[in-house]
Amino acid sequence: MPLAPSPSMGYPEPMTDTLTIRRPDDWHLHLRDGAMLEAVLPETARDFARAIVMPNLVPPVVTGADAIAYRARIMAALPDGMDFTPLMTLYLTEETDADDVAMAAQEGAITAVKLYPAGVTTNSASGVRDFDKVRPVLEKMAEIGLPLCVHGEVTAAEVDIFDREAVFIDKVLDPIRRSTPGLRVVMEHITTSNGVNYVAAGGDDIAGTITTHHLIINRNDILVGGIHPHYYCLPVAKRESHRLALRRAATSGDASFFLGTDSAPHLTHLKEHACGCAGIFSATNTLSCLAEVFEQDAALDKLEAFTSLNGPAFYRLPVNEETVKLTRGAPVTYPEVIDTADGPVTVFDPGFPLHWRVEP
Repeated sequence: MPLAPSPSMGYPEPMTDTLTIRRPDDWHLHLRDGAMLEAVLPETARDFARAIVMPNLVPPVVTGADAIAYRARIMAALPDGMDFTPLMTLYLTEETDADDVAMAAQEGAITAVKLYPAGVTTNSASGVRDFDKVRPVLEKMAEIGLPLCVHGEVTAAEVDIFDREAVFIDKVLDPIRRSTPGLRVVMEHITTSNGVNYVAAGGDDIAGTITTHHLIINRNDILVGGIHPHYYCLPVAKRESHRLALRRAATSGDASFFLGTDSAPHLTHLKEHACGCAGIFSATNTLSCLAEVFEQDAALDKLEAFTSLNGPAFYRLPVNEETVKLTRGAPVTYPEVIDTADGPVTVFDPGFPLHWRVEP
């Protein structure tokens, strides 16, 4: 099971029993579509005001019209009384039209464009193979200030899966940024000290999101004592030294880093499969998990920056006016699964008790 202790291998005394922060946003979220969308959307909307919604549907969201239609389906699935704003993205392909991207951004239909190297993760077959073919789109995005969200891994068979992020930085991301001055980039779900160091030194035009689960699990949690499919995700969790680097970045208050859960629902039986799906569903208990992590690292005073302030600053959006209150007490119980019309989805288990609850 995941390690509970802080990097100092001990629990600090609780700093407080109550914590009020600006309502958080999730800067990397998978909502899927249809029955899955209807089931998982309330789990995010309960705690989060906004979310960057991933476009890797089947078929993917590739045009401004696609984004508008998908947003309408999300809003139709939102339960009455819930306040939530989906921030839409386009799936970058080698056929993406730069003018369509600019028009969608101007009309407020999209907030970012997502780059998937072809074949890198779930529903990424339509992604980019030849980066020269998307150069006009990237140049237009730099001109208008539209962020590019990147899944930072290469897919070459000769590159070890645990090295994909570091190689992506050197071979793909850094050359793109050097050849496209002014392009604003979010390196999503960073998993290595390489990613942390690159973002921290990269200047105002780059930021990095960090997931809840990568702050908690390392690669041993997937592989030791048997295969644990509900800890399998892409990018895959790395060794413990990288997890600790992510913890230091997230809890530092550095404005370059903010929350992107990459909460990614899959039906439980497809996770527990001979070729199981990559993705961890953490929307249900993320805030409780994060409060526990930040408390372990004596950094509760930095939680609001990570969840609620740094993301809006990079995306040039206002912070949320509403607040949420967390209280510390007896362990909180969350459901082990979320039911959908097609079957259950397993909720992320951090492997240690959660004492922080979000007050309704």
